[in-house]
Amino acid sequence: MDKTSGRASWRGQLTARGVVIGCIGCVIITASSAYTALKLGALPWPIVFAAIVSLFFLKLLGNASLNEANVTHTIMSAGAMVAGGLAFTIPGAWMLGYADEVGFAQMLVVALAGTGLGLVATAIIHRHFIVDTNLEFPMGASAAQTLRATEAGGKTGRRLFASMGLAGVYAVLRDALGAVPTMLAALPIPGVSFGIYNSPMMLSVGFLVGGVAVAWWFAGALLANFGIVVAGSAAGLWAVDAAQGIVKSLGMGLMMGAGLAVVAKDIVPQLADIVRGVRGAGNGTGSDSDGAGAAESLVTGSVHTDAGTFAVIVAAIVVLMCMGLGLPPVVSVAVVLLAFVTTAMSAQSCGQTGIDPMEIFGLIVLLLVSAFAQVRKVQLFFIAGVVAVACGLAGDVMNDFKAGSILGTDSRAQWLGQAIGGVLGAVVSAAVMMALVEAYGPDAFGLGKEFVSAQASVVATMVSGIPSVPAFVIGLAAGIALYWAGLPAMMLGLGVYLPFYMSFTAALGAALKWAIDRVRASRTASLPADERAARDADGQEAGVVIASGVLGGESIVGVIIAMVSVIAGLAA
Repeated sequence: MDKTSGRASWRGQLTARGVVIGCIGCVIITASSAYTALKLGALPWPIVFAAIVSLFFLKLLGNASLNEANVTHTIMSAGAMVAGGLAFTIPGAWMLGYADEVGFAQMLVVALAGTGLGLVATAIIHRHFIVDTNLEFPMGASAAQTLRATEAGGKTGRRLFASMGLAGVYAVLRDALGAVPTMLAALPIPGVSFGIYNSPMMLSVGFLVGGVAVAWWFAGALLANFGIVVAGSAAGLWAVDAAQGIVKSLGMGLMMGAGLAVVAKDIVPQLADIVRGVRGAGNGTGSDSDGAGAAESLVTGSVHTDAGTFAVIVAAIVVLMCMGLGLPPVVSVAVVLLAFVTTAMSAQSCGQTGIDPMEIFGLIVLLLVSAFAQVRKVQLFFIAGVVAVACGLAGDVMNDFKAGSILGTDSRAQWLGQAIGGVLGAVVSAAVMMALVEAYGPDAFGLGKEFVSAQASVVATMVSGIPSVPAFVIGLAAGIALYWAGLPAMMLGLGVYLPFYMSFTAALGAALKWAIDRVRASRTASLPADERAARDADGQEAGVVIASGVLGGESIVGVIIAMVSVIAGLAA
């Protein structure tokens, strides 16, 4: 294929209607992702949901190819992980009393800096992870298969919008009108926030994650709340307040240990190959079997810019942005260099496990920087935020590249789409977080508060001091050992750290999925194999669409309620 036909190919996949649909979806998904990450301390990948929605709307406008839908959903989902990177780090500064120093401008700079680093790093490492090592990237592969298998039509649209509408109405009844309670079946157990969170969104998180992962999540909750807090305090080993500090420290240690184990087990052994792949991409060597030109060059119009040169330019701009946040020049350079390393770590983790512990990578860089430089506490949150956004976006980009590799999509179109969605997502996520903190106040963020912000609370605790160092060390060692043994230490740590009512509600969502799957299997058991497989596929798709719609509906309405509150406050 010559250069002219190549440009025509990717431009045919990155269409004007696709950009419009993708940008509208990006605004909605980014806003709901920011709200979900803050409210629940979790952020399910939106890639499959975005793929279904993209194909549905493109088909409404006429014929649509899977490649056009793939690029459109790349734009649509890009901002979600940018929002996650901000939500998992920045609220920690509010928890420590720095609300006056962390506003919209600072969050926007953090988000844009991380977005720039994530985009350039993934353009460089694309060849190694997608072409050379051909990692699984399960979420990207799932999106590709969803696009292939889904005939998006009226039924899909009705399911999606009906579930979004019902969840939105329920959120209004609960949060705006107070017609339904926030908590159900609450019990006064000292030190344990026992109950069922009256949130269809939380049930949907458990439904979408499902299976073994939620089982480990809930096991961590049982261990922490009824093992350490209830049993330990009843046995006189420690007071309830001390037990809660132990639980928080143990949960942090487990999550940090799992993140370090990802680096040690999955990434360090591959460093030589990664470096060789990056060098090859930067020098423009090698061939790309799937026609992906983003690894060798970034294409804008008719201008081809060497990826290495482009990376240096963007890195220099980000260094200046970090200095604008008050970081010393040496620290700014270190953050940029370490961010390139951690984006490779993020890509490796997502490729092998489907998990992107972006805030853990932010913490690693934060701790490394604080070990050799004197930096104000509030600036440590900026460092963690830049790295977390870069790693979050990297995970999303690489999953999208995987889907594109399977479907034969030109990665230049995907990369440009990701750039559009990433920049738009940076603006939207900063605006949404500013609206939420203005509406509810900085005291609404933290464990047991309106917005649990679990990951940001971990960052805040690491910055301000660990409640129980022995428990943290035990958790760190256990997290490393469990991950090394192939067990989901990150999910166990999440269960230990989050309030019990959230873990319990997520477990109910996973149990609901298990029950629905069992009922469907029993009803289709007597059918011919082909028909049974078709019905199972339709049932699985319906479950993803409805659960995603519920999650999106409640979170979007939550953002709207917050914005209305801000406007009403300004008017008053």
